[in-house]
Amino acid sequence: MKQYTNQGSNDTRSGFGDGLTELGRTNPNVVALCADLIGSLKMQDFIDENPERFYQIGIAEANMMGIAAGLTIGGKIPFTGTFANFSTGRVYDQIRQSIAYSGKNVKICASHAGITLGEDGATHQILEDIGMMKMLPGMTVINTCDYNQTKAATIAIADFDGPVYLRFGRPKVANFTTPDLGFEIGKGILLNQGSDVTIVATGHLVWEALQAAEELEGQGISAEVINIHTIKPLDEVIILNSVKKTGCLVSAEEHNYLGGLGESISGLLGLKHPIPMEIVATQDTFGESGTPAQLMTKYGLDKVSIIDKVHKVIKRK
Repeated sequence: MKQYTNQGSNDTRSGFGDGLTELGRTNPNVVALCADLIGSLKMQDFIDENPERFYQIGIAEANMMGIAAGLTIGGKIPFTGTFANFSTGRVYDQIRQSIAYSGKNVKICASHAGITLGEDGATHQILEDIGMMKMLPGMTVINTCDYNQTKAATIAIADFDGPVYLRFGRPKVANFTTPDLGFEIGKGILLNQGSDVTIVATGHLVWEALQAAEELEGQGISAEVINIHTIKPLDEVIILNSVKKTGCLVSAEEHNYLGGLGESISGLLGLKHPIPMEIVATQDTFGESGTPAQLMTKYGLDKVSIIDKVHKVIKRK
């Protein structure tokens, strides 16, 4: 098994902030908009270096999406920044009508996604956003796993023509990918080869999947681990090639099982290669207040749950 080491914990939102700062130095068309959450989105460095390319919209997220759509008409590449709940649920109509329907080149950058927002509780956490965004025609949906990948994704989407939803988080998590890995939209990454089960993970659950695979190896189970950072378009090839070898699959995500990565994979397998599958995700529920670690454990979004699902799915082969 290939060993991935924690290079030191960092939050994925800082990866976004640092990626945006680099874009500010290299791409004069990149502009940033924020809904009164500059500190939370780590946008201050970009603002300090490019004050004329930043727009503080205030607590008016719907207006921010409309302004961003308008800026694209003049050739600008707007990056909007606020919490994932306010980036999607609060402004879905504006995204659908002003951005997705007309194919505007807006990058919707959403921090504090999932239950790891933590103590702010269910009103600020969102577990439906991937489903909402992936159903919009022409919308690319990305969910990154660590600081390095988030920075790389932020830089990569500036060169992509079309609307993008980039999802990342609040807490410090393991930073285990290499800074020189690069980022290719729509291409999953094989992290570990295996023969008994395929584990496909996204976001914060990728590190949990790697830890699970390491423990499973000690139990005599060979797990193939795939990092699906792009939910839409889904890399069907890497998933199908893997399950044709392993014969079963477990997906893992910090999202409701309805509408998320697992649902996309189950649809793919149902159409092209039916096999046993289990899903690690929240079970059609809202979140609650608590530390990120407490919530991940309570809602079964950790290596323990992945290992449990692996044992279940292997028995179904």
